[in-house]
Amino acid sequence: MKRSRGITAFLAAVVAAGGLTACTATSSSDGPVTISIVEFQKTRIEAIQKQLPGFEAAMKKQGKNIKVKLVGDVLTDDQFKTKMTQQLIAGQAPDVIDMGDSLVPGFAGAGYLAPLDDYLKKWDGWAHYYPQFQKAMVRQDGHIYALVHDTGVQNLFYRKDILTQLGINTSQPKTWDDLISRLVQLKEKTGGTPIVIPAGTAWGGSTWTEGFQPILGGTDKDYYSLKTGKWDLKSSGFRAVFDLYSELYSKGLLPVQDLENPNPWEPTKYVKFPAGKIQVSAQGTTGWKFDWGPNGAAPIPDLTTKVDTWQYPALRTGDKPFGWSGLGAGFGIPEKSKHKDEAMLLAEYLSSGKPLADQLVTSGAAAPRDDLADVKPYADEPKLLQAGRDLKTSVYVPTGDGADQVAQAVASATELIITGKADGAQAYASFVKDATDLLGPSLVK
Repeated sequence: MKRSRGITAFLAAVVAAGGLTACTATSSSDGPVTISIVEFQKTRIEAIQKQLPGFEAAMKKQGKNIKVKLVGDVLTDDQFKTKMTQQLIAGQAPDVIDMGDSLVPGFAGAGYLAPLDDYLKKWDGWAHYYPQFQKAMVRQDGHIYALVHDTGVQNLFYRKDILTQLGINTSQPKTWDDLISRLVQLKEKTGGTPIVIPAGTAWGGSTWTEGFQPILGGTDKDYYSLKTGKWDLKSSGFRAVFDLYSELYSKGLLPVQDLENPNPWEPTKYVKFPAGKIQVSAQGTTGWKFDWGPNGAAPIPDLTTKVDTWQYPALRTGDKPFGWSGLGAGFGIPEKSKHKDEAMLLAEYLSSGKPLADQLVTSGAAAPRDDLADVKPYADEPKLLQAGRDLKTSVYVPTGDGADQVAQAVASATELIITGKADGAQAYASFVKDATDLLGPSLVK
């Protein structure tokens, strides 16, 4: 696997920063093997803590004396990335790292993660993973470095109650032209900005992963080649999506002032969408729990009555409505771990049956495998079950080295649009220049 300039520079920076904290597995000749797993989100820390006694008991029945230490540290995504990079460089990382898929290419490309292929071939649970996820987990060098345990579908969530009250069509919009005509009606009747899609630099990498890329993936699947590891910046899909952002801006449909907020998701997804002042929001499956559920960041009473989802409409002639899926989070094992076998047993346990069902319900995620529909409490969650069914036909385009650089260029280009400094064509030209410079000639087609 190639190592991008971005990850190399980042690794060098964190080496210079220092401040490593040891967190290695321990064992003794006459005692149990102790392994460690790291979680950095509060809900995940609590969910995993509940599963560890069951794992230890299950291993004991198999004659294996394995103890697990949970390293729970609530951090931002960037803080977690920095901390894990430091520990991986020093060979002091926990034996199991639960990380978002975006971190896997860089860590694997730098040689810090162990390939899991041989383990997966022997694991009966592997056959239950949806084929598209089995394929998507394979990196450019042909190996798998993280076992995905949750996923979801990115859709457009909409306030069904508000649209119905205003007499606006709530059926699946077939095209963006169809949806935009409804958004214009909403603007005329409410005086507000009816749709939020991540855009600009304040939203960080999510402008790409939660805003731009889902629309791009349903419009054009050839913008990245896993075989060559190169990005096709001239792919027609890029220009089409920048033109869409420009149209949404020019018609006053995006909450541009809120998008300039240091935490743009707060005034949009956590205030205005719950209040019905924004009626459409790009969001993943976790929105049912993490964002708007009873214990979420901004609960919406009677959520499933007031809110429903649309697939992304077709953007160009010949396109069809679609849902966008992603790999979510996965369990990786450091190459320098002294207890890879035991670490993989833990990853497999947490990615199966009741333990997985419990975690998915806690985080509001969908299962990447086909045998959870009858497992409680997951079986009692109709919205998660629907997301799981939608995964079978969802769109996903695996990417590799350079994703962070493309995300940076997209954020900057959409920033030009929402600040009125560029239209779609100008933003696209700026994107191509920035992405070419950031990626370097080895990663551009």
